[in-house]
Amino acid sequence: MATKTIMLVCSAGMSTSMLVTKMQKAAEAQGIDTDIFAVSASDADNSLAAKDVNVLLLGPQVRFMKGQFESKLAGKGIPLEVIDMKDYGMMNGENVLAQALKLIEG
Repeated sequence: MATKTIMLVCSAGMSTSMLVTKMQKAAEAQGIDTDIFAVSASDADNSLAAKDVNVLLLGPQVRFMKGQFESKLAGKGIPLEVIDMKDYGMMNGENVLAQALKLIEG
């Protein structure tokens, strides 16, 4: 199975890195090959240019940037959604991984 590349964007990339770790553990437990990483909103363009991203999830603290990201992703076929605030607050890697996979699969 092809690697699923999941990009998380937050204000500084710090709080989301803990969520990335939990998502990676959930993916390993389910036998899913993933490349999950977090970047700051200011570094998102570089990562989008450098990697073949399958889905982009925004941290709740940058939900106001959703419109900007929709414009950046227009025509690229990369689904975009804001991470559920409760799952983010609880650092529920399993639920956030499921959200990302559902978006990838359409």
